[in-house]
Amino acid sequence: MGNTPNREHRQQREQPAAADDLPGPMAVLRNACAQLEELTGMTAESVPSFGRTDDGWRLEIEVLELERVPDTMSLLATYEVDLDPQGELTGYRRVRRYERGRADTHRSGGR
Repeated sequence: MGNTPNREHRQQREQPAAADDLPGPMAVLRNACAQLEELTGMTAESVPSFGRTDDGWRLEIEVLELERVPDTMSLLATYEVDLDPQGELTGYRRVRRYERGRADTHRSGGR
């Protein structure tokens, strides 16, 4: 019976911590890249945009779509990826496609 208070105390700590069970930003980022790679077969190169939404997370992930020689002629694409609060992919779409060696004229502002 000496173990019962410890078990009850542990359960009380675990129940209100449900929000703490959600993955952190780095885990979400890594998982999103892995899920997109598995679904598309393309290698994630970078994540230029990442943030929380009301429904979970939204990322932009740059992937290598077509490798060419020289590398500056390879085709990259940016995918917008939506995830639920647990970091599971709920949808994605390609928002742009471009050659690696091209200047980014798609966006304005930021340096």
